[in-house]
Amino acid sequence: MSSLISYLFTFLAIAFWGFRAIVALMSSMQIDYWAQPYNLHYEIIILFLTIPCLVFVIKRNIFAAIIYLTMYLAYFGSEMYELFQAGISVTGSSQFLLDLFGVIIPLFTFFDILLNKNRVNLGLAMKSDWFYKNEQFDRKFDERADRNQYKF
Repeated sequence: MSSLISYLFTFLAIAFWGFRAIVALMSSMQIDYWAQPYNLHYEIIILFLTIPCLVFVIKRNIFAAIIYLTMYLAYFGSEMYELFQAGISVTGSSQFLLDLFGVIIPLFTFFDILLNKNRVNLGLAMKSDWFYKNEQFDRKFDERADRNQYKF
């Protein structure tokens, strides 16, 4: 992750995941909460599938960002579209806002990874690239070389 905006999108995704986990927990315990999941079983499946997607999004994997985006678009996008078609009331406005966050955060995360030019080489610091990327200076071993590490 290279920029502050990448950290922000990832933090918002993790915070939104935590909020949806609280919503699912409250619904499964049948405690009245201001936000309710549309389908508790799908919500739990999406919560568990989001964990590896967020790990790979932190590692800047585009395939994980596509999966993350399609999961959230399928779950929150359809409900947001239904709320929009029915007309947003005062009680539905909070659900619409949550659905909007559920669509916008993965969309911004996807575009952030897609437009990041340094996606492939983010693992090494610039101070150590010369050391790790120069195989021409590595010592060449033959069959007589001692390859023991002598660790105690």
